[in-house]
Amino acid sequence: MISSLTDFQSPFFIGIAGTGMSALAQYLQGTGMQVSGSDRNFQTGVPNDTQTKLQAEGIQCFPQDGSGITNATDLIVVSTAIEDTVAEVVKAKAMNIPIIKRSELLALIAAGKKTIAVGGTSGKSTTVAMIYEILCHANYAPGIISGAGLTRLIKEGKIGNAAVGNGEWLVIEADESDGSIVQYHPEIGVLLNIDKDHQELDQLINLFQIFKKNTRSFFVVNQSHKIAQQLTSQPEWNFSSDATDDAAYHATDYSQNGFASTFLINNIPFALTSPGKHNMENAAAAATVATLIGIPLEQSAKALSEYEGIYRRHQVLGQKNGVWVVDDYAHNPAKCAAAIAACQPVASKVVAWFQPHGYGPTKFLKQDFIDEFTKVLRLQDEIWMSEIYYAGGTAVKDISAKDLTDAIAAKGGRAYFVENKKDLPEAIHGHLTEGTVLLLMGARDPGLEAFTRFVWESL
Repeated sequence: MISSLTDFQSPFFIGIAGTGMSALAQYLQGTGMQVSGSDRNFQTGVPNDTQTKLQAEGIQCFPQDGSGITNATDLIVVSTAIEDTVAEVVKAKAMNIPIIKRSELLALIAAGKKTIAVGGTSGKSTTVAMIYEILCHANYAPGIISGAGLTRLIKEGKIGNAAVGNGEWLVIEADESDGSIVQYHPEIGVLLNIDKDHQELDQLINLFQIFKKNTRSFFVVNQSHKIAQQLTSQPEWNFSSDATDDAAYHATDYSQNGFASTFLINNIPFALTSPGKHNMENAAAAATVATLIGIPLEQSAKALSEYEGIYRRHQVLGQKNGVWVVDDYAHNPAKCAAAIAACQPVASKVVAWFQPHGYGPTKFLKQDFIDEFTKVLRLQDEIWMSEIYYAGGTAVKDISAKDLTDAIAAKGGRAYFVENKKDLPEAIHGHLTEGTVLLLMGARDPGLEAFTRFVWESL
């Protein structure tokens, strides 16, 4: 039985190219372990950027054919997407090698550090990155395990979603989508928001209540989010964008100039190179956590003025032929609406494209998508969708992205369906007027980065 990090030395990750898996693999390699792994996207002779970066860290990478599992392998790590029928899982069981879930491993790592765990249905990766930025700026030498690559780490040639750090603090995402959030016992827990995503609200609230109970010292809540507010512990630990409530830290006076934003937190000026009131709230969460550790607001403001953002979180690719192109990981209704809203002050027209992922999740959130898009789109804005991304398996294909665009159009929205995303550049060509923002949204699909480049080159 695996009960601590001292129980193994040579872990093998099945599905190592996944964001969550690659982060843990890099972290363990950085602690001195000999890590290896496989992925279905690794093929002999076929270049793969993630594989190259993992190998540069000293991590051995293999095709997902079982060849990487040897007698030296003393632990197998799997994500929830890896089924028991996968050949490598079968081989590991035949060799009696212990198998644990990714979330269980993260809980083991977090147990050995003073951990700051960020929860909520939106904004986790950004807030984790902001906290990490502040702690680095204050010379705390923190570690980080994130769901997205930080620009500052990507510039070093890394995937950017993990760093070990020499200090006592570790900043992680606490994921509610698979229920794993209940496994963590952080020193500081953060609750950003609670919106319907993957599960019904009552189920999510129950998970976050356990997360609150498991938090050892400070439980920080976004008091301006009415559902999250129900889990308030102590107002003096809370933050808010509503100046009328009793939170200790208030983010106010939001202003946006292009893709940059400014605001105040308790009358201290803050500036970000990223837009959106949701990012103001993320910054307020990060600054609140920092004060609980002993870092003053003024120091947090200085750190966040140098914050470079994270991969595919409102990432501005540039302006070409009069059109701004923005790439975003938004994939649930609230995130998509926030991404569109953040673009609207920049241009008189936003043309947004969205690729839903998973037939089950899309069907579960169908009405929420319809309502959020209908509400956020201005008369001149447009939403385009391509068919739902299918990652394989036994999903029932009983819904189409066209069902969403048809419903939005029936409510008066400018909504269009282009089945194959490769046809998007030609389809939208006549819709991109001077000064338009083209916003590309989607998650899970490993081909989205290449697709974004394709769209950019097609302008």
